[in-house]
Amino acid sequence: MQNRIAISLLIFILGLLLLPQAPVFAGSEEAKVREAAAILMELNSIPEEAIPPSLLKGAYGIAIFPDLLKAGFIVGGRYGTGIMIVRGEDRTWSNPVFFNLIGGSVGFQIGVQASDIILVFNSIRSLDSITGGKFTLGADASIAAGPVGRHAEAGTDIRLRAEILSYSRSRGIFGGVAIEGAAMQVDYESNAAFYNNRAILPMEIFRNRNIMAPPAVDELKRVLNLYTGP
Repeated sequence: MQNRIAISLLIFILGLLLLPQAPVFAGSEEAKVREAAAILMELNSIPEEAIPPSLLKGAYGIAIFPDLLKAGFIVGGRYGTGIMIVRGEDRTWSNPVFFNLIGGSVGFQIGVQASDIILVFNSIRSLDSITGGKFTLGADASIAAGPVGRHAEAGTDIRLRAEILSYSRSRGIFGGVAIEGAAMQVDYESNAAFYNNRAILPMEIFRNRNIMAPPAVDELKRVLNLYTGP
């Protein structure tokens, strides 16, 4: 009996290790961008349960991972594909860069769950480190669960010392979440497909506002400007 449990657990862990190689969503990259815009609108439709407006208005960058998959049996894993968009010196938003979010955790847990994850960047010390291929939350930049609600005393909260504030929505419940140790990795294949350019680089997408992008990007920027200001 113990051998069967050990073998089952080993198979489960191996599945988690291989998870980043499997496709997580069947829709197109454009559908993922539209999902990200919809998540922002839904979260901000209930001000008492939303990201404080002051944090969004002061954000240097925002990453959104719709339907992040979390699976666990003692040892857990997370995987999902999403986008990140950053502000330029003129305070306008860049085009989105696609990333994978990969992470693990240990503790008593069982089951599979999908969550929407939002990362609010209070500062971006180096876009080079974020776009360099792999960026680890909590190691390459400090991260903390973010406060919620329009009346949150964000200005005096110790969590504001973190470079990144993280949020999660699962089964309709929204709140701050700790995801230290998760890694953001550039999804070069999705970027190539979305911009129809296999040679395009993440930094070029962030910095060049003249890159041709599908219509979904205009909708995303409209929603961002609605809640964060241009």
